[in-house]
Amino acid sequence: MYCISVHSSENFKSEIILSVYIISFLIGCPANLLALYAFSIKVHSKPLPTDILLLNLTISDLLFLATAPLKMHEAASGMNWKLPPFMCSIVSFTFFSTIYTSSLLLMAVSVVRYIGVVFPIAARKMQKPIYPVIASIVIWVISSAHCSITFITIHHPSLSSKNSTICYENFTKKQLEVLLPVRLEFFFVLCLLPLLVCIYCYSSLIVTLYSRPRIPWKKKKKAIGMALGTLAVFLICVVPYNSSHLVGYFTGVSPKWRHYTLLLLAFNTCIDPFIFYFSSSIFRFTIKTSIFKKLRMNLVKRQNQDPSNS
Repeated sequence: MYCISVHSSENFKSEIILSVYIISFLIGCPANLLALYAFSIKVHSKPLPTDILLLNLTISDLLFLATAPLKMHEAASGMNWKLPPFMCSIVSFTFFSTIYTSSLLLMAVSVVRYIGVVFPIAARKMQKPIYPVIASIVIWVISSAHCSITFITIHHPSLSSKNSTICYENFTKKQLEVLLPVRLEFFFVLCLLPLLVCIYCYSSLIVTLYSRPRIPWKKKKKAIGMALGTLAVFLICVVPYNSSHLVGYFTGVSPKWRHYTLLLLAFNTCIDPFIFYFSSSIFRFTIKTSIFKKLRMNLVKRQNQDPSNS
């Protein structure tokens, strides 16, 4: 009876994970591809610092979604990894590094917006694309360097578990001795620090906007809504997964419920494009022009095919 219960529980978990990744992939891919197109156009003309950072955030989301089909295969196989072992380390590295790249990029965006509102004169001097480009490179390097722990955990001779059919789970005692302290550092450096910076920047931004009566209420409302929305996404999608690192360090095990917190991060790839829509004028303009252009082309095509026009 107990075995049947455990088996059904595992199947239920696999079905939930599979469903979430399918939904996230189907919604997130087209939305982020449209965002990629919009920001690519802006970057080739007159990019603002936020445009470059949001372009990198879009690339990060697309890389996350690129691993989704393999995560779907894993879930459909009952959370057993039936692909070559080297694929597990590549997928795990890409999957987790994009999570922390996104967190750091959200922090960078909040800093740029904070400076733009609170120190507008200084912001004009920092409009050169080189600054956000350097910031983006540093962020990618930091997240990649941290997440190289996936390769170490899986392939290091003294840590690797060759008999495991589970990808980056069911860690041995030796693996946990190395992994849990590193995850704790992830929590403080790659989650808590960016969160605190975002809270400070956006709260200061909101206070500054309220103190300036000349700014139209419509613009204030839009900026405040964007700030609160970004913070909500950070708290709901990013923090729960990273809190599993804190719990894991003090309990000495990798929490089983971390699978479900990763699903929130999958949904985050669908939410980010909507944040882009409300926070970037070029994204809204590109969406509208692309849709209207397509409608005009379809209309002209139908008119040409209509025999009554002959």
